[in-house]
Amino acid sequence: MAQRLDGTVALVTGASSGIGEATARALAGEGASVALVARRAGRLSALADELAGAGATALAIDADITDQAQAAAAVQRTVDGLGRLDVVVNNAGAMLNGPIVGAPLEEWDRMVAVNVNGLLYVSHAALPHLLRAAETEPRRCADLVNISSIAGRFANRGAGVYNATKFGVHAFSESLRQEVTQRHVRVAVVGPGVTATELFGHQRPETQARYAKMLAGVEPLDAGDIAEAITYIVTRHRRVAVNEVIVRPTEQA
Repeated sequence: MAQRLDGTVALVTGASSGIGEATARALAGEGASVALVARRAGRLSALADELAGAGATALAIDADITDQAQAAAAVQRTVDGLGRLDVVVNNAGAMLNGPIVGAPLEEWDRMVAVNVNGLLYVSHAALPHLLRAAETEPRRCADLVNISSIAGRFANRGAGVYNATKFGVHAFSESLRQEVTQRHVRVAVVGPGVTATELFGHQRPETQARYAKMLAGVEPLDAGDIAEAITYIVTRHRRVAVNEVIVRPTEQA
């Protein structure tokens, strides 16, 4: 049975577009106050205004989570501004795929910085607050949702370092789950398949062309499809922990 999020606070990284933006809207629609974290301040302000106009409480926080101090400050600003922290959605990500041989090292550095380090920095700062929220009303549980990818379960040619970062997200999430689950902090991983977001636009042209050929005839997921999965996870009764969800387009092999 679904439980609304009234009286709770959620923090969403990568909230300026795509899955993060859709998730912020969905969680606000369930009654949560939402902290919107990303680097693009203008987009965050517009989304915060939109949510406020719909009667929700939203706090825009311009931060680069690959910087440990900024990540920790974003979490603290959330708690200071909204009073607590019940749900964290680590959504910010980078996908810069291509052959390993001859790859630009700056692409690898960027993926590790966002997909691994940023997620770890936010999680580390958030965990004391999530543990505290799990001991109190209104839900007596808390949620950490890490957005991975099907690339976190299945390695593919041309995506080696992206695979490595997302496999790491799964490993970290499962270890943390075992550590905190009896304290009613639920840890979940969501692995989207092909989803219509800005990630593909960040690829090198030759990589974009390869993916276009591979995915011909596949209708991609909408960001809202993933937001629905996240919302399902965090609105379960405290006795229910959904630990992993993989969502693919129907036509994706």
